[in-house]
Amino acid sequence: MFDSLLIANRGEIAVRIARTARRLGIRTIAVYSEADRHARHVAAADEAVLIGRASARDSYLNIERIVAAAKRTGARAVHPGYGFLSERAEFAEACAAAGLVFVGPPPTAIRAMGSKSAAKEILSTAGVPLVPGYHGEDQDDAILERAAAEIGYPVLVKASAGGGGRGMRVVEDEAGLPAAIAAARREAMAAFGDDRLLIEKYLDRPRHVEVQVFADSHGSAVHLFERDCSIQRRHQKVVEEAPAPGLASETRQRMGDAAVAAAQAIGYEGAGTVEFLLDRSGAFYFIEMNTRLQVEHPVTEMITGFDLVEWQLRVAAGEPLPRRQHEIAIDGHAIEVRLYAEDPARGFLPQTGHLRHLRMPAEGPHVRIDTGVGEGDTISVHYDPMIFKLIVWDRDRRAAIRRLERALGEVQIVGLATNLPFLAAIASHPAFGEADLGTDFIERFREDLFPTPKPLTDEFLALATLHVLESRAAKAARAAAASNDPHSPWSQVGGWRLNGSEEEILRFRDGEGLLEVGVLREGIGYRLRLPGGSIEAAAELDADGTLVADVDGLRSTATVVPEGEGVLLITRSGVRHVALHDSAAAALDQDSHSGLLTAPMPGKIVRVLVSEGDSVERGAPLIVLEAMKMEHTIAAPAAGIVEKVPYVVGDMVDEGTELIVLAAGS
Repeated sequence: MFDSLLIANRGEIAVRIARTARRLGIRTIAVYSEADRHARHVAAADEAVLIGRASARDSYLNIERIVAAAKRTGARAVHPGYGFLSERAEFAEACAAAGLVFVGPPPTAIRAMGSKSAAKEILSTAGVPLVPGYHGEDQDDAILERAAAEIGYPVLVKASAGGGGRGMRVVEDEAGLPAAIAAARREAMAAFGDDRLLIEKYLDRPRHVEVQVFADSHGSAVHLFERDCSIQRRHQKVVEEAPAPGLASETRQRMGDAAVAAAQAIGYEGAGTVEFLLDRSGAFYFIEMNTRLQVEHPVTEMITGFDLVEWQLRVAAGEPLPRRQHEIAIDGHAIEVRLYAEDPARGFLPQTGHLRHLRMPAEGPHVRIDTGVGEGDTISVHYDPMIFKLIVWDRDRRAAIRRLERALGEVQIVGLATNLPFLAAIASHPAFGEADLGTDFIERFREDLFPTPKPLTDEFLALATLHVLESRAAKAARAAAASNDPHSPWSQVGGWRLNGSEEEILRFRDGEGLLEVGVLREGIGYRLRLPGGSIEAAAELDADGTLVADVDGLRSTATVVPEGEGVLLITRSGVRHVALHDSAAAALDQDSHSGLLTAPMPGKIVRVLVSEGDSVERGAPLIVLEAMKMEHTIAAPAAGIVEKVPYVVGDMVDEGTELIVLAAGS
């Protein structure tokens, strides 16, 4: 085993690799960009080297600087993690040329599987079933259009290199193909530096099932069973579980054998994942092989008990596989969800911002957290917006789902929009519980997973009211303690009146409307008049923002975090922003910028589709912004005339920047 390892990555995977290396007694070296100077993965390593500016192209994608960092620190091996350079054959070759062990497959295997087209040609001869499609080198638009027509719509346009949903479009009919090809090419070039495409038949309601494989340099190869990754948004995985629920043992065996055959067909070494589409008849088709460790590898670790990073390191050091196929068994069920900084209600638009408040479930035998950030960190525009991965395990799937629901209920994130409510909706959905899975899961149950905002409940109104009252009392107590007369009646907020108590009215904003709560002091507590009726309540507010409330005889706890003009109330029932109504401020809150269209996040302008003076209809695409390696089209919210186009292709813009000004049409 080598004694030192440079981790050519960032975030949670770099932290996770460092953890295993430390357990094995290996010295670790991190690399970091200027934006990651204080990142968690830097602190997790024994040493760290600055390799460039914030842009991934200037840092984590810069082969020369990473190899130089390895040589400078005396590293013996390099682990690429996943993403970035992990599937770049030239990186593996550069490491070998510098005398470094590359913790991954040989460059020939990376090249063979790096091109989806070449991979399918190789694996078709190995007897691995393939999805009907065009995988040729001729990339002329007419050739692609002819292939799509022969395959039959709907079809899937995919980048030949890379993965993660980038450079991928579903096309329902012939009319939509040219635009899909153009957009997929741009996205593929931006993400992978390769704009070649392939066309495949788009299967109706398939499941996405992948098999974890491992091979060593001694000719042995095994699989560690499968993972179901069917629930996806924008062709990127959201929920992963192992083993795949409801999979017949015969299908599991055939799929595992096919995955091992795929690895052996290309002379594979190390960890890899062979991905299949599984249709409702039980037939499965190869779609691609990822020549690296996958984001979802923890669920495989949880059901097998093996550390896959340790396996990678041992295989890279020339050791044989730690286990043979008959020594690998399934134990229990594991589920992983990815907590992202994104807004599901706005097409899963990635978010940037400051993690002002972050609480994660406690880890233990049933719960695991993989993360590269902590409270106070920033999710930036430069890298993937994942905050952490939550992995749960139990004896069977139903018990694992209960673990997942409970763990999600313990998560608290404040500072930017996340997909937490969306994940909770999936975990509690009856179809998920019954394993009614498919790549169309989100679309099929959209109304359940993206519910319309509900009015503030009496529960939240009561907690909001108690927070206002207890905050006011605490403030008065501090002021009294600092005054010359701490016992002055003018320092009290108990509601005492000469001729008896008087009800106080608090008004809270709820969307466009107002909700009214009456407050009457009663002993050490209050009587609250809520929309649903009157209740007795009392509370205590800790200095850390924890509100412990007794509401109508039921005790509950809420975390209170200041947010804008109000507060965020975080309970097991959910998260709601609550603010007192300020009538004077409301009178001044006029929107004088209704004609502006602003950038939803920082990014680069890649297409401008209109000119000043153009007339546009509602929904017409105006400008395309590239951010976090994905394209986002800004569309007209209403019909109008383009009054101003301030930016051109190539310009960088900040979040909130005015991109287009529309004037109302005549």
